[in-house]
Amino acid sequence: MEWLGRLARQREFMIAVVVAAVFLGMSFASPYFLSSGNLLALLLGLSVEAIIAVAMTNLMVAGGFDMSVGSVVALTGAATALLLVSEVPVWLAVLAGLLLGAAIGTFNGFIVSKVGINPFVTTLSSLSLFRGLTLILTRGKNISGLPDGFKALGQTTVFGIQTPIIIAVVLIAAGDLMLRRFRFFRQSYYIGGNERAARLSGIPVDRMKMLAYVFTGLLAGLAGVVMTARLGAASVTAGTGLELRVITAVIIGGASLQGGEGTVLGAFLGSLLMALITNALTLLGVDVYWQTFVIGATLLAAVLIDRLGKLRAAGAGRRVRAVPARRGKLAA
Repeated sequence: MEWLGRLARQREFMIAVVVAAVFLGMSFASPYFLSSGNLLALLLGLSVEAIIAVAMTNLMVAGGFDMSVGSVVALTGAATALLLVSEVPVWLAVLAGLLLGAAIGTFNGFIVSKVGINPFVTTLSSLSLFRGLTLILTRGKNISGLPDGFKALGQTTVFGIQTPIIIAVVLIAAGDLMLRRFRFFRQSYYIGGNERAARLSGIPVDRMKMLAYVFTGLLAGLAGVVMTARLGAASVTAGTGLELRVITAVIIGGASLQGGEGTVLGAFLGSLLMALITNALTLLGVDVYWQTFVIGATLLAAVLIDRLGKLRAAGAGRRVRAVPARRGKLAA
């Protein structure tokens, strides 16, 4: 019973219960929900968000976040497609897309960790900067006619499952393991929990922040390449609003805007919950324009829950500290 009590207090367990409830409810509400086509489409649409959520979790645990990932997805996809139509080898074009994403992450990380500008201001500027650069490179037009060897990266199926889903699952498993078990990555929790104490304990805070942004840019670049391969074309509107969905999923999964908390598994469950809600709205015939409203409402609810949890924990801590003081006074 004690083990069950500890399990019930885990954020991931509560999200899993909600996901199961939505899953069960939709299985009765719509005859199409449990079809293999719908479930695979749900996971396929979720895969790009899940890839970025792995890196965003590590970044938010360290006390930062990145509003530019949607623009990075569009820019890396467009840059890769431009190289491919110029007859650059597939492997070299893909590598260039990944390196571009990592370079953008380095740019953001340098400004945040070395220059000291607020992450929100920095990455919000990057969002507009790199979205504009995408439009300049493509002249506002989608890029098609990509080689089959590249499209296979996003369209090949293994036992009926497309490669973007497999890539996302592998990254989620590896990311969760590293953040839980590897000492190097667990330093992010100390930085997000108390940056000053982390510096005094010898943790290279600036370097870790820089690496977190580079990792986020790299996986956003991977997501851009995978999305372009899956669609068979580079879209100038790719990744629009993606940053809000990813950040919402990570917060739902237990991460805090103040840093020091969160897991990759929780972020994936948060992404899955949001994908289920969107899928449910579509199957139930709800107007598509309500989906953006629901995402915003979900983000607000997640932030409020996080804030209320912090206030409740702080209040409990003050009460615990006050008890010995009262006893000492009575004894005196």
